[in-house]
Amino acid sequence: MSASGLHQELPFQDEIASHLEAHGWLRSRNSAGYDKERALFPEDLLGWLQDTQPKEYEKIVAPGLTGEAREKAEARILDRVVKVLAADEAHGGGTLGVLRKGFDMVGLRHGFKAMQMPPADDRNPDLTVRYAKNRLRVMQEAIYSKDKTDRIDLVLFCNGLPVATIELKTDYTQTLAQGIAQYRDDRSPVNEPLLTEFRGALVHFVVTDTRIVMTTKLEGPGTTFLPFDMGHDNGAGNPPETGTSFFWKDVLDRDAWLAILAKFIYINHDTREDPLTGEVTDKRRIRFPRFHQWRAVTRLAAAARNEGPGHHYLIQHSAGSGKTDSIAWTAHRLSTLHTPEGTKVFDTVIVIADRQVLDRQLQDAVDQLVTTTGTFQAITRGSGSSKTKLLREALTAGVPIIGVTIQTFPYVLTALKEAAEKGEDSSIAGKRFAVIADEAHSSQSGEASAAVRKVVYLNDPASGLDEDAEPGADQDALVAMAAKVDADQRISFFAFTATPKAKTLEQFGRPGPDGKPAPFDLYSMKQAIEEGFILDVLKNYTTYERAARISLKAGGEDIEVDARTGTQAYLTAVNLHPTNIDQKVREIIRHYLAAVQPVSIRSRGSHRILLLGTADRADGGQ
Repeated sequence: MSASGLHQELPFQDEIASHLEAHGWLRSRNSAGYDKERALFPEDLLGWLQDTQPKEYEKIVAPGLTGEAREKAEARILDRVVKVLAADEAHGGGTLGVLRKGFDMVGLRHGFKAMQMPPADDRNPDLTVRYAKNRLRVMQEAIYSKDKTDRIDLVLFCNGLPVATIELKTDYTQTLAQGIAQYRDDRSPVNEPLLTEFRGALVHFVVTDTRIVMTTKLEGPGTTFLPFDMGHDNGAGNPPETGTSFFWKDVLDRDAWLAILAKFIYINHDTREDPLTGEVTDKRRIRFPRFHQWRAVTRLAAAARNEGPGHHYLIQHSAGSGKTDSIAWTAHRLSTLHTPEGTKVFDTVIVIADRQVLDRQLQDAVDQLVTTTGTFQAITRGSGSSKTKLLREALTAGVPIIGVTIQTFPYVLTALKEAAEKGEDSSIAGKRFAVIADEAHSSQSGEASAAVRKVVYLNDPASGLDEDAEPGADQDALVAMAAKVDADQRISFFAFTATPKAKTLEQFGRPGPDGKPAPFDLYSMKQAIEEGFILDVLKNYTTYERAARISLKAGGEDIEVDARTGTQAYLTAVNLHPTNIDQKVREIIRHYLAAVQPVSIRSRGSHRILLLGTADRADGGQ
């Protein structure tokens, strides 16, 4: 970098570090105190343990020890942390595992805690005091390597453990692309514990005056960065008047950052079995929220805590928004939400979704974000009566999160309705629920609408839902349920959808600046397109009318065709076109291999079905 570029970046670096220091962070202006070999900040780690767990600490580092003897005792702790950090996360290893679960040591019955999670309420002052002792540090100009003198502009630590690195670029000197290239070309994780996935920093940012991107895995030229912008004018980027200041003022706010470490980040496991060979692969990836995900989940939790049950929230997040993760984080936050006095806001969170991947990902996230078992139960199979029985048992037992399909959800309502009418299951009748609904899928609209009618409209034939299924009927069903099922305001609905219909906005939306219904949180299709997560299909859109005119012009004929007959003819031609048929068949096979056959294999034990054919398999992504 040129001298002028460095000169421009240092004030930017100081602005961020000074703000953090003024708001509860510790600050290091250089690498002094950083242990490059261990990738730890020993002063903070040892200080945290001594401040918060003095009895356990004195069992390892006796109070009377001085000089070399004390250094050796402290080195035992540091070396043990390094060993656990290098272990597999399934065994409590990695930065995330140590932060969440602590680490054990010979001589200690319960080991050490490496971080105090944010208290759920204000009832336990000891937890509040310990939480305040968490040490967050920002280190400037970090020389991180044993083998070279390269520097990282900012490194963030929590109780001595590295959690993030930040490369700064000012628009006056260097571009965002140059910061990305620096990570890809100059920051190899090989033999660099700070940059090693799982073991070192959990996320890496490139921040300019106007843009932010992030990645959770450095892998050379193949490193993938995702935008971390708040959006501007419903599109990509950030508002010119604020630039990227929201990052250090809001996201790196002490409480907000500790909440991200405690309640958001998790390791996603994409486990797949090859249907032909039986080989199982497990791709692991750290999940760090994009800005709109963090914003939506944080705002939803705050609103639900303040407003209590009985309210509706519409989260309009486009395709490409990472909705599955957003739903998982929302479910976890709502299931652990308490008032300041200690009362749970919701007794049970019910997640309605038709995707098996949501069950798996929700289970994955919840297992890592909580310390108790039995937090999540999926009820998606079996006959109607068995589903009702399972639901009753789950609701009575107080399972914090229950996963159902929209076809199964009416059985939840049946259980609640019967409990209230018959005076049975009083433990169910008085409970409060949060219902998180993934957007409806038109492929199952008929089943959903019929199932909902059975429960919601038993005595009301004028349901407002057409008997014939049509795209969007599931969304209509959800609106109908929300409108009529919660007379005593014990149920809050959280509806996630990319394309809300007018009646959905009316039911779930809140008055916007113009007085019209608006979503509680918006990640627009425009922003998703501009950020590269989805394609703009309108760029290559051709109407049937235009296609017909072009065809007629090319044929040199000018004839009139009945509109209905012509439309039917074109639709028939499209549906029977070989390319269209081939794509449909490939999609059917892909869905069978990915979703249906694994279930069949598990349920039939050793009896396996082999499908002869090939199909592309879609890779999962954030």
